[in-house]
Amino acid sequence: MHAISKILSVSLLSALISACSSTTSSIVHSDITLDQKIRDTAQASLQAFNIPGLAVVAVQDGKVVLAEGFGIRDLANQQPVTADTLFGIASHTKAFTAAAIAQLVEQKKLDWDDKVIQHLPQFRLVDTHLTQTVTIRDLLSHRTGLGLGAGDLMIWPNTDKTSEQILAGVAQLPIAADLRQRFAYNNLMFVSAGLLIERVSGMPYAQYIAENFFQPLQMDNSVIGFDNLTPNITNIAIGNIEYAGEVQRFALDYLQDFAAAGATLSSVNDMGNWLLTLLNEGKTADGKQIIAPAQLAQMWQLTTPLPVAAKPGPQATHFRGYGMGWFVKDYHGVKHVSHSGGILGMLSLTTLIPEKNFAITVLSNQQAFQGLTTITEEALEDVLNLPDTDWLALQTKQYQAFMQEKTNFKLKPVANKTPALTQAHYAGEYQDSWYGNVTISQQAEQLHISFAHTEMLKGVLEHYDGDTFIVRWNEPLLEADAYIRFSRDNQGNINSATMEAIADFTDFSFDFHNLKLNKQP
Repeated sequence: MHAISKILSVSLLSALISACSSTTSSIVHSDITLDQKIRDTAQASLQAFNIPGLAVVAVQDGKVVLAEGFGIRDLANQQPVTADTLFGIASHTKAFTAAAIAQLVEQKKLDWDDKVIQHLPQFRLVDTHLTQTVTIRDLLSHRTGLGLGAGDLMIWPNTDKTSEQILAGVAQLPIAADLRQRFAYNNLMFVSAGLLIERVSGMPYAQYIAENFFQPLQMDNSVIGFDNLTPNITNIAIGNIEYAGEVQRFALDYLQDFAAAGATLSSVNDMGNWLLTLLNEGKTADGKQIIAPAQLAQMWQLTTPLPVAAKPGPQATHFRGYGMGWFVKDYHGVKHVSHSGGILGMLSLTTLIPEKNFAITVLSNQQAFQGLTTITEEALEDVLNLPDTDWLALQTKQYQAFMQEKTNFKLKPVANKTPALTQAHYAGEYQDSWYGNVTISQQAEQLHISFAHTEMLKGVLEHYDGDTFIVRWNEPLLEADAYIRFSRDNQGNINSATMEAIADFTDFSFDFHNLKLNKQP
């Protein structure tokens, strides 16, 4: 998740997207109920966005309006999506992490504005002053000074690093801005928050969430960590990626290593109970107060501002930003609270309009975020009695344009290419201070690259110009080909390398640009 991706990164930062101008709707909904409108839009979205399977839950006025599955959960077996199908909800996990902190605040075990090192002494940033100053509120509102997705390669798309090793790597990450200067979405700060919860509560993060949220909310099928799935759980959605004109199955471990930043699996039946509790000021249907109203208000309070246009635009948005675990903005005169989640091949989107006592979650096993937007915005039109927009046509056009952009993408040709050194000059062990080791080796007259802690990051080097090569990953569905640029010392020997994703549609969690690879003797 470098520059913001137009698919996955946009899914994680969905509240940053402004709607385009309205058009006349081609689907007439005026004479049907809200649940039928959602159902019709979901069915239409399957085909329009090449999505194998969707699940949707909408709640209003303390009741579930709809909780249903659409399409198929796995291309391999063609089994249907149901309301109990588990999807990776990825970054929506951040809302549970913030809610867990809210409970500990209410219990007087910590405060939102406590320094992180008060409760997690091993927490370090590369800047000593930042280390001593960063608060829990800073962790949860993406304003610590770390850059967009900085350090995500330690956990994305998977890793063999322990939580302690990941935290140690955080201490070496480059700082991009002053503390609280600007918003920069960062997953590792939520991983750190999860470790803080473990330290304060005395129990593993997954256990804490299960005992304090899943169990009292009767979210009976939800689980944190793909490894915690039991063998008898088979109603699971498998991700898919549209690539080279085809939807291709892409099974992944639901961000196992993202922990408190994004490792939750849930269903729309379970998410419905979560939404009802949130809209009921943190109280469950049976009257148990899970989140104190005052702390819920803290989570939904704009903490880190995001830029808005000079004029409010089609969504009548005058302000927007991030609270703690949630994006917040004004939307046609009401408060709009949302978060999305994205893993390779799977997306989710949750939106709440507290003033209308309405909320909706859409889960998908294809990374066409425009489909989730269509379903959500069509529902909000009814709830808020807004002018009709043909969201299906609008978002389909955007999705098709983006897919065409990817199809048309080509590297710039080099006019006067400079030859490379022999392959032996580039081969060797390289080390980055926060990620660890990267190996470049010669195999059958081809340079290969392998990231020590990330099984999926293996590929070959293709010469581009001079000491610059293109990394082509063995798994093309990553859509993360990158430049690797080698540098020489005064004697002309290769001594280091840097990397950068080639395309702006590469997810920002492939933060190759933060690597500084030093060749080892």
